[in-house]
Amino acid sequence: MTPFPEPWTVTLVRSEACHFCDDAQEVLRELARDHPIHLAVVPIDSPAGRALVAAHRPAMNPLVLVDGAFFSAGRFPRKKFLRMLLGGRGGRGVVGRLRGGASQGSAPRGAAPGAVPAAAPGR
Repeated sequence: MTPFPEPWTVTLVRSEACHFCDDAQEVLRELARDHPIHLAVVPIDSPAGRALVAAHRPAMNPLVLVDGAFFSAGRFPRKKFLRMLLGGRGGRGVVGRLRGGASQGSAPRGAAPGAVPAAAPGR
């Protein structure tokens, strides 16, 4: 029997009246239905939100962290996030590279049956 994959912990630091924040939260909730994602939404004006903003200094809202590491700020990069999910923690994903995973030039791990193919990363 194959064990269930460990869920990705995604932290969304958001502000009120922020359409990028609303969009990111909606996309992440949709993806969490089909992928092992634990979504934590943190208000930017909360003590935890202020601490995360001070630590990561995002240029725009929302701030998105994956497994505690900076992922994005501003408009949520859907394709980049999907590539990370499909690449897995040891694959081509951003967090996988931060943790010493395979280099960007290596082949991605196989995606789950029925998964949307990831686009090639742009430079």
